[in-house]
Amino acid sequence: MGQKANPIGNRLGIIRGWESNWYGSKKDYAGKLIEDHKIRTYLNARINKGGISKIVIERTLGKLIITIHTSKPGIIIGKGGGEVDRIKEELKKLTGKDDVQINILEIRRPELDAMIVGDTIARQIENRINFKRATKMAIASALRMGAEGIKIKLSGRLAGAEIARSEEFKQGRVPLHTFRMDIDYANVFAQTVYGKIGIKVWICKGEVLAKRDLNPNIIAGGGKNEGGGVGGDRRDDRRGGGDRRDDRRGGGDRRGGGGRGGDNRRN
Repeated sequence: MGQKANPIGNRLGIIRGWESNWYGSKKDYAGKLIEDHKIRTYLNARINKGGISKIVIERTLGKLIITIHTSKPGIIIGKGGGEVDRIKEELKKLTGKDDVQINILEIRRPELDAMIVGDTIARQIENRINFKRATKMAIASALRMGAEGIKIKLSGRLAGAEIARSEEFKQGRVPLHTFRMDIDYANVFAQTVYGKIGIKVWICKGEVLAKRDLNPNIIAGGGKNEGGGVGGDRRDDRRGGGDRRDDRRGGGDRRGGGGRGGDNRRN
């Protein structure tokens, strides 16, 4: 089943929470569901380059709370918060509700978010960057930020080929059957001049052994996933490697010393 079902839907109620939190009776359930879909479709089209990962919708009595998880909060907030106010007014017209609240949560490490990674690859493919290069860069960034594994699958007329095909890139481990594994999944499209290319992204962030709060607005972090700091340390080590190169240049001086040793032998 791990290969057949959506990895996010498979883990709902175990280590992941629902992105729509409200109660609907038999009468109004369908209406609320369609409204949720309209809100998400509208916001994704309206904030096209806002780096949106997910939109969490909560409903209380007469109140609609929308939380946007994004890697670029500045684009959504706008100058002096003017853009958010405009979006709020547009959502009031769309839903017909007077009390709409918008919260914006920043994603600190977009390299570990499947939706943002897939969207970044899609934008690069649309800008005619080679799909292999874009995919390998995304994989390297995710692993550097502390991901345990990542898998990316692309399908369509890759590189403008006549015959559509699928290509898969995988590094690390992505155990889809293990429900305690925190696996983020996204399915995005790149609309190119020679057709649509589908991109699927799976990112494994490690095991969840303790009981997790299923509220989707709590950004899971801490412990192992603070790998960004580790990556920073590795970069420092590479700079240290520069010092080692200086030592090797010092080694040239030692070779000169060897020449002096030659003088001793002549003596």
